[in-house]
Amino acid sequence: MPLKSLESQNIEFKSIWRDDYLKVICAFVNADGGKLIIGIDDKGIPIGVENTKKLLEDVPNKIKDILGIIPKVITERKKGKNTLIIEVKPSYAPISYHGRYFVRSGSTIQELKGKELTKFLIAKSDRDWDEYVEEKGSIDDIDIKTVKKFRELAIKRLPFVKEEKDNLKLLQKLNVLENGKLKRAAILLFGKNPKRFYTSAFIKIGKFLTDTDIVSSDDVEGNLFEQVEKVIELLRAKYLISEIRFEGIYRKEALEYPEEALREAIINAVIHRDYIGAHTQLKIYPDKLILWNEGALPKDIKIADLKKSHPSRPRNELLADVFFKAGLIETWGRGTIKITNECKKAGLPEPEFKEECGGLSIYFYKDIYTDEHLRKMGLNVRQVKAVLYVKEKGKITNKEYQGLNKCSRNTATNDLRKLIQKGIIKESGKKGAGAFYVIA
Repeated sequence: MPLKSLESQNIEFKSIWRDDYLKVICAFVNADGGKLIIGIDDKGIPIGVENTKKLLEDVPNKIKDILGIIPKVITERKKGKNTLIIEVKPSYAPISYHGRYFVRSGSTIQELKGKELTKFLIAKSDRDWDEYVEEKGSIDDIDIKTVKKFRELAIKRLPFVKEEKDNLKLLQKLNVLENGKLKRAAILLFGKNPKRFYTSAFIKIGKFLTDTDIVSSDDVEGNLFEQVEKVIELLRAKYLISEIRFEGIYRKEALEYPEEALREAIINAVIHRDYIGAHTQLKIYPDKLILWNEGALPKDIKIADLKKSHPSRPRNELLADVFFKAGLIETWGRGTIKITNECKKAGLPEPEFKEECGGLSIYFYKDIYTDEHLRKMGLNVRQVKAVLYVKEKGKITNKEYQGLNKCSRNTATNDLRKLIQKGIIKESGKKGAGAFYVIA
């Protein structure tokens, strides 16, 4: 097998050494590390390399002088030919090659520019994006009403806020002020108009009949505390249907999706979003609601981890800390678990978490009785067809089940019994020829 087929994210072959291959080394250290093997031709066949003794001295020195790192460089025989293997580990600091930054992506070398370069440099630094000072900001940009509201919210977790009357000292104690200058977190959390500084710092809500047929939309601006409340208010007043019920003499209104789950999702979005990227987007469809946020999950947290206990890894540590001190979140990575549990408690399907389009989406589903969700519950094709039939017609008999699925009476009886055990349908209470089944 030609060695070429082994090229990957961490391995690349070259027939001879050239100084511009330092770009490859730069890309490796800025990603996951890797090996550059010299002495393999473009067909993946070892052809050997001359002057290995000289290269063993020259190559490490050039890498050290130009990239500022120390590689592991050794010779190795492959199919009777001498090859030179240059191995580097990932770097915690950003490494440039002649002032340009490269990363490895698959078996390609990509130069970072613009927003991608900014994200990369921040990720390699010892600070989160929200910890940097906003040079254009001043104390006049702070909304005093929001600071006052924070005091009211935080009094349980921060008793000192009751006595601390100086807003500047309060901001300093919250670590959103540095040497008298506002950090980006201060602008987002307490600013009068954060969008003036960060143009994508808003939430767009849209109501859709289909992906292309939009009914209405709103842009929600203001600081993050205001955005959370404004979105919930708009959902209540304009975008979602409220079910009215009475508990004794008290009138209760419940949104078609649990408000606690929505609130938690929106707070998670404003805390974890990548503010270098696009704005947060909330789309409401007849059968579902989708909240999308710029920014992928941390590398060591997978989608499946979001529905079980997992470490809290906020993208913006200061934003998360202030929301925690306000009593609006916990710090144990339980937000996504709470979202899931609230939906289940309301009798709705579990929400889906998806990484897509450079960000994270949460899909809330209104109807538990859909083809997709029923299949996820482990129902077979016949059972799915029957449940959808009951949903449309209101009931089904054993005989109707047999006719619908062209199956025997025993098969119908067994399938219906399993649907009862799963709590999806229930018996009407009648026995014999008049028996039928309805949604549980």
